[in-house]
Amino acid sequence: MSVKQTAWQIMIGCMLLAAGIGLVQMASAHPIGLKKMVVIPVLLVVLMAAAICMKLYMNGEHIFMSAIYLLIALTFLNNAFFSISVGFFSLFLYRIMLLAVFALFIWRMRDKGTYISQWQQIRVKGILGFFAAWFLYGLISLLWAHSVTDGLKYMSLLAMGMGFVFLVVMYIQRMDQIVTFYSIWLVMTVFVMGIGFYNHLTLNHLPNTSLYLGPAYKQHYPTAVFFNQNDFATFLSISFFLYVACMRQMKNGYIKAFGLLGAILALYLILLTESRASLLGILAGAVIYVWLLMPRFLKKWSIMAAGGLGIICIAIFSAKIYSVFDDLFLASQVAHSFSEPLPSNIARANLIKNAWHFFTNSYGFGVGAGNVSYYLAHFSIFDTDQVVEVHNWLLEVMTNFGFAVMLGYISVYAYLMFSLYKQYQLADTRSAKMIIEGLFAAMLSFLVSSISPSSVSNLYFHWVFLGLVIAAVNIMKNKQRFKPWANV
Repeated sequence: MSVKQTAWQIMIGCMLLAAGIGLVQMASAHPIGLKKMVVIPVLLVVLMAAAICMKLYMNGEHIFMSAIYLLIALTFLNNAFFSISVGFFSLFLYRIMLLAVFALFIWRMRDKGTYISQWQQIRVKGILGFFAAWFLYGLISLLWAHSVTDGLKYMSLLAMGMGFVFLVVMYIQRMDQIVTFYSIWLVMTVFVMGIGFYNHLTLNHLPNTSLYLGPAYKQHYPTAVFFNQNDFATFLSISFFLYVACMRQMKNGYIKAFGLLGAILALYLILLTESRASLLGILAGAVIYVWLLMPRFLKKWSIMAAGGLGIICIAIFSAKIYSVFDDLFLASQVAHSFSEPLPSNIARANLIKNAWHFFTNSYGFGVGAGNVSYYLAHFSIFDTDQVVEVHNWLLEVMTNFGFAVMLGYISVYAYLMFSLYKQYQLADTRSAKMIIEGLFAAMLSFLVSSISPSSVSNLYFHWVFLGLVIAAVNIMKNKQRFKPWANV
């Protein structure tokens, strides 16, 4: 192909891309009916332009991996800058890209040899099997769900999240690829934190957030691209440890400074959100991070010391602990004036009691996918001040899907943490140690801070994080893959 032909193709591709962007902007300025009419041709134009440009310089493998990396990057934008409502479903940039990547995946399945080879390199098939069983059970649970519509919405979120994890584990199978994934998280978090500081300093928020044109006394809370400050804080409780591990393990002075600055900014933004659960998550993550770095003989003594200290504290404060527990969970419901908000600790306790009531009434099978909110809105027996989200991720999973799925999720989570810990003893590169340290501490931090958001089901970064962890564990279980990238 001549230089002239190549130049013309590049020019045509850029023109098509610009036309697609222009149509998107035009659609955004018109009523919803026009959006629905133009969304398909817009997507076709944009995807065609992207395909032409990538085809010029990349082979099929490069195109597919670039699409996956772009998908990962777009997940950090959430629905902040582009959203089209299609009935009860909304299309965001990352959802559009997810559909495009799955289309490429189906196209690539023509080469059965490549697909089989990728599948054979997966050492976490049991985890993927659990996700498949979880999804199947969720579909079955719609048979007894009160609101099938809510259930279908919830299952669509589950399908996108699990689909993302499957794609990542299938095609990110080398150490250099997982380092790229990790790096995308760090870089995109800088962009997200920049929006958070913009919120705090200017008292302006993006239209997709709950504080957009909200009460003046809440405008100082940073929300970035998330619905509220608690969602943002939970995201930062993960990112904080990824930055810390980057600072610890990278030799380059500029990268070390980048990691240190990222960790400081993330912690400061968490303080600005005033999310107590996320601060507890940071504390828990810091404790287990320090424990991970201890010599082996000190780890045993530290566990024994922590256990003994815990027993002593429970013995000393047992009366106070029982009093608080009695007030929140055992005492009879006390009516409050509806002109005043219900105290947050009472509201949280009532959400837990309601969820537990729904769970036991379902005989441990769950109320059906996505139906815990419907039950809180229509069948609550304890006052929640009209709050209809359970505000506890594990309890949300258990109430929606039952005890077996919740136990499976906890087992998978524990297995991943245990696997990271075991692989840390074998890691012989700074990249591997950075990834394990960051993910190990971040997993515990997220588990604690996940009681802060109203619901984790719509927080896509949870699935991105799980995809990163599972892909990392899969790579490190393939021992033979470490040596070729020892200098990464």
